[in-house]
Amino acid sequence: MEDELSAFLTAAGSRCFLRETGEAISKKYLQLHLGIDREDMTDLPETKLNPGRKVQWDFTFAFLVLRLWLSVRTIFVGIEKFGAYRSVAMPLIDPATGQPDASGVMVNVNVKSYALANYAGIPAALSDKFAHEPLFPKFVLVAFDRMLGPAFILTGIMLLIGLGTRVSLLVQALLYIALTVGLVLIEQDAGVAWLGIHIGLVAAAFLLVEHNRFAVLKKW
Repeated sequence: MEDELSAFLTAAGSRCFLRETGEAISKKYLQLHLGIDREDMTDLPETKLNPGRKVQWDFTFAFLVLRLWLSVRTIFVGIEKFGAYRSVAMPLIDPATGQPDASGVMVNVNVKSYALANYAGIPAALSDKFAHEPLFPKFVLVAFDRMLGPAFILTGIMLLIGLGTRVSLLVQALLYIALTVGLVLIEQDAGVAWLGIHIGLVAAAFLLVEHNRFAVLKKW
């Protein structure tokens, strides 16, 4: 009887020793290969996975795309106000030789150029329609025509470099709204829809402006 009790106690002690040894080896393995304690394993998902940072950068890139598109769009719209085509007489080129035709024939070619003298904020075709619109006073038309091109270029540059991002977006929105009013008065529905898309893009930019980065002045 005593032999059986002794054997039972020996077996129980062996199992306890193996269990404690296994736990110690497992803990040592975690420390060596994972660099953490078993007690800290509950914190592992929080330190390893941080989806918030990725989401923040997604919003940042979304706003950056809108910011670049709207700024480039407005800059070149303003520059185009200073562009004009003029007819230039040029000699006819013989397609066989690539040289001017021997007969001396001249042809008129439209050449585009940019100059301050070419400035026209409102195209001549639309300006004539606005002139006959009683709800559009002449002094308002003249003032709007003179400031439209420079305003587009200035707000576009501000938005591009991030100088007063919110202010530049607000001014652009007001310009598009003013243009919308004008096109509604002369019944240019296609142009109104086109401007509505721009208003939607500016509104989307306002929703994402808190994620603005790479800006000279973030406050405004």
